[in-house]
Amino acid sequence: MRAVVLDSKGGPEILTVRDGVAAPEPQGEEVRVRVHAFAINRADVLQRRGLYPAPPDAIDKEIPGLEYAGEVEALGPRARMRAIGERVFGITGAGAYAQRLCVHERATMRIPDGMPFVDAAAVPEAFMTAFDALAQGGFAPGGSVLIHAVGSGVGLAALQLVATAGGTAIGTSRTAEKLARAQPYGLAASALLDEAWDELARRHTHGAGVDVVLDFIGPSVYARNLAALRIGGRVVQIGTLAGGKAEIEIGLLMQKRATWIGTTLRARPIEEKIALARTFERLVVPQFGAGRLRAAIDTVYEFEQIAEAHRRMESDRSFGKIVVKT
Repeated sequence: MRAVVLDSKGGPEILTVRDGVAAPEPQGEEVRVRVHAFAINRADVLQRRGLYPAPPDAIDKEIPGLEYAGEVEALGPRARMRAIGERVFGITGAGAYAQRLCVHERATMRIPDGMPFVDAAAVPEAFMTAFDALAQGGFAPGGSVLIHAVGSGVGLAALQLVATAGGTAIGTSRTAEKLARAQPYGLAASALLDEAWDELARRHTHGAGVDVVLDFIGPSVYARNLAALRIGGRVVQIGTLAGGKAEIEIGLLMQKRATWIGTTLRARPIEEKIALARTFERLVVPQFGAGRLRAAIDTVYEFEQIAEAHRRMESDRSFGKIVVKT
């Protein structure tokens, strides 16, 4: 099969598609998926740089890639849930930058009828991360959420999930262009990251503050996150784009009686990934089939353009997901 194999670390130029890579064989309850498309994530960039290795239980540690869309082409000896030819998508610890991938069948989800593989590949990591983060934040229909980096894949997914649940979504971004492009996805209010978004959040919640903050920035916005948060609200830390170290004032957290939650999806054990996949397939996937949710795609590349896809990711100009066809 053709795949991208990381046997060194460095810039995008080290990414090349190899022929003749051995295809994995499904074991136990695994299925082998013929991957038709996958999406690029920040974790892939960090893995390429040698800063974020694949989880120890990943099947293909040297092949990057966290999400995929394709069709089942082989079943493990104990696989009973999926059938050969079934169109599936999902997340994995590594291995998606390849034409074939083995995953536990219960971690796969059925692609809605009529949804192209390219669109399906843009869904799992962004929407499952957003869905899980909102759940950890205690978001309920009609609630309010401040979403940093709202023009990112996860940010746009969270925005849609909040809007379709009748909630109020307030977004920030480093650029006015991304805020304008996010507007049609259900954005109630927005501000640039260097503007007074904490005041904006209070203003749009009648002075109370938002129920949940989804933060991709890090400790540098800690105090303003708490200022934007209602008493008893929750901050869910999904990323640290501006760095993970800073001096913080714990008293602010105590004053708001707030909860600060750290989360990551990639390194979770397979049991947790299966549980999330089963809930997500039941509650969220049908909304794509009904047209209430949609994949936000920035650019689609051919497999041979994998280095260019990473350069696009690192440029910070992308809006939504970057997808690669195999």
